[in-house]
Parts: sequence; C-alpha cells; structure tokens
Amino acid sequence: MLKNKKVNMKKYNEYKISTEPFNGEILSSVLWQLEILGINEYKDYLTVFTQNNSNVSLKNIIALLDKLKKEKLITKYKIEENILPNKNWNEEWEKKVNIVEVSDKIVIKPSFKDYNKSKNQIIITIDPKMSFGTGEHATTKIVLQLLEKHFHANTKVLDVGSGTAILSIAASKLGAKEVVAIDNDEWCFLNGIENVEKNNLTNITVLHSTIENIKEDDFDFVLANINKSVLTKIKKDIYKRCKNNATVIISGILDKDEEEIKRQFTHTGLTALDKKQIDEWIGLVFKKTNC
Repeated sequence: MLKNKKVNMKKYNEYKISTEPFNGEILSSVLWQLEILGINEYKDYLTVFTQNNSNVSLKNIIALLDKLKKEKLITKYKIEENILPNKNWNEEWEKKVNIVEVSDKIVIKPSFKDYNKSKNQIIITIDPKMSFGTGEHATTKIVLQLLEKHFHANTKVLDVGSGTAILSIAASKLGAKEVVAIDNDEWCFLNGIENVEKNNLTNITVLHSTIENIKEDDFDFVLANINKSVLTKIKKDIYKRCKNNATVIISGILDKDEEEIKRQFTHTGLTALDKKQIDEWIGLVFKKTNC
C-alpha cells in the first residue's frame, strides 16, 4: 500500500455560482462530476473550490451549466471567479460548520465547538477543510445512518473517496477491526489524516490512492459516497475488493438515477438490499452473496 506523505498545498480557485431558479442539490450533483475540492451552499448561490493547478476551469463549469439550461433545469446563471489563499477556506468553514446529530447515536462536531455527550453516543470530531464530508450534506447522513443500521463489529472496512474520513471514523467507533480510507485528492488525504488523529484512532490507515491500487480483496464493508459517474466507473473494482457476504453502501446518487445504479451494480454480482432517501438524494446497500 502507499504510505502517508506530506504534500505542499497551493492556492485555490473559488467560483461563486448563482442560477435562476436556484437548486443547490441539483447544482452540487452536477459540479461534483468535476475534480473539485468542495462546495459551500448558501441561500441563493454556492461556491465551488478547486486547486489552482487543477484541470477544472471556468470553461468546464460553463459547459455543465449550459447543459442544465438545455435541459430546462435553469434559465440563466452567473459565475464569479477568484483566487484565494488556503487559510481563507478554514475561516469560511469555521463560520459555516455546525454540530450535526445524524442519529440518536452518532453526532458530528468540529473541534472548535463544545457538545455535551449523552450516554452511548458516538462523537465524531471533524474539522473539514478542502474535503467533502461534514455530516450536513444529505448523502453523508444517509451513509452514516445506513452504516449504523447494517454494521457489525470486528470487521474490515474500505472507505473509497474518504474526504474528511468521516465514514472511516464512524466505522472505527462503531467497532471496526481495521479501516482503510483512500482519496486521490491531496488535500482530502491530509485532512483525513488530521481528523483521524483528532479522534485518537489507531486502526485507520489513510492513503493518497485510488481503488485500483488497493490489492486486498477481503473487506467486509465497502463505503463510497461519490458522484454517479465515479461510482459507475469503479463498480467492478468495488466488487473485487469485497469478500463473500460483504456489504456495500453507496451514495452521492439522485433519486432519478436509482434504477440505473441498481442495474449497474447488480450486474457486477451484487444483490440490492436496502435504500434510504433524504430529499432528492439516495443511498443504496448491496450484498455480495457469491464468490
């Protein structure tokens, strides 16, 4: 496996996007198809962040928004582009990130806010920087709730596209024996390491990697909260990393794409087991029932 390494971070681009009508969920789902670092959603606009030297450009974003216009999901849009230093991201998140009670059992909090823990609650400390996974987005809540419902202890877990490592931390605190968190983004990789350390966990390995580089094929759980295009691309890789009787939990899917995703994942050999929906977003649970 790849080892943890230090990475020198650079400046990043901020794109402020407003549309008429404004639908943050639809916009987010489309923009996550690009190699972006994060999204902040506000009342009538959102901001998208990318690394300054990434392949994402204003032209890419315009192409996606033009497609939404063509599909009559929006009538017009406006984009403002800025270059910002890294420190501004942290300041922005500290203003926005809240304590999130995902369920009666799971609570997510940033390190700079206090919370009075109740008996048997699991507290996950997350300081999100340029990483997806604060617990406030519907897809993160969906995966956490499905994980809590289907999880069993002393298991080996793979978290694909781990972002802040929130799902990995939850799995560890629910009783996983071993967790491997992978993300191909350098900032997410570093943020994941930082959050694992904040939660004083030693059974999580955070890797700057893609699923193709993971050689193990004996995971009991595979978690993937990623956009639809990436999920469909790596569906066979997910299947290959599962041991027999393993559970796969995926999200980042709009309800309109449910049947297509089910069809593609069941075609690999997985069996659909469960579903959860919050607003337009869904999460699906599959089981590997044959070798």
